[in-house]
Amino acid sequence: MGDKVEIKEAVRSHYADAAMQLTVLPSAQVAGCCQNDSPDCGCAGAYDDAELKQLGMSDAVSLGCGNPTALAELKPGDVVLDLGSGAGLDVLLSAKRVAPGGHAYGVDMTDEMLALANENRRKAGVENVTFLKGTIENVPLPDASVDVVISNCVINLAEDKKAVIAEAFRVLKSGGRFAVADMVELEELTPEMKKRLDAWAGCISGSIPVAEYRAALLSAGFEDADIEIHDMQTLEGAGKIGSAYIRARKP
Repeated sequence: MGDKVEIKEAVRSHYADAAMQLTVLPSAQVAGCCQNDSPDCGCAGAYDDAELKQLGMSDAVSLGCGNPTALAELKPGDVVLDLGSGAGLDVLLSAKRVAPGGHAYGVDMTDEMLALANENRRKAGVENVTFLKGTIENVPLPDASVDVVISNCVINLAEDKKAVIAEAFRVLKSGGRFAVADMVELEELTPEMKKRLDAWAGCISGSIPVAEYRAALLSAGFEDADIEIHDMQTLEGAGKIGSAYIRARKP
């Protein structure tokens, strides 16, 4: 496994390149968590076509492993935060659902993705949105400031998942909801796979076992932790990963 700096740079570079490809060709099938274009990856059909059409976007910009906005039970007036917001699709969908009176924040560390997200916001004409530059381990929002934290196949990219989950707990209000789509390890990955930075940026090497993910949620203070596996992918003798919907609640 690379060190924190190597991992972060590998992830940043990968998604900066993805943002540039999407800027040039918005409908391009860019490598993200579903980089293998496999029917088992869990992305296809995750979004409602009518909602995408309203935003003038396609699910090609997601690069994720599910649709966290479908988990979060968003309602008007909610304040929602998307960890690793990328091109902004989940933020813009959330903003529509929390209007009127609500607001959607996205945080991302990649300048190219932030520029693309703000351009997508402008084109969609959605006003109750703010994109912030920052890391998911150090979110630039105050304590107890959001009702819902979502994320789409990003927490696995962080070297320190416990720090990310602790940050999510910090920014949530009492009774706040954690509702993310992420990759988890279902069968131990080989040491060789764990060392590959390209596989880390591709949402494979950084995945952790379900039990470890649940333990991190409970350790941070969350309750009602639930992890639902909805797709699996065998990595040809290198282990097995799965797409998961993960929910928890701050007391």
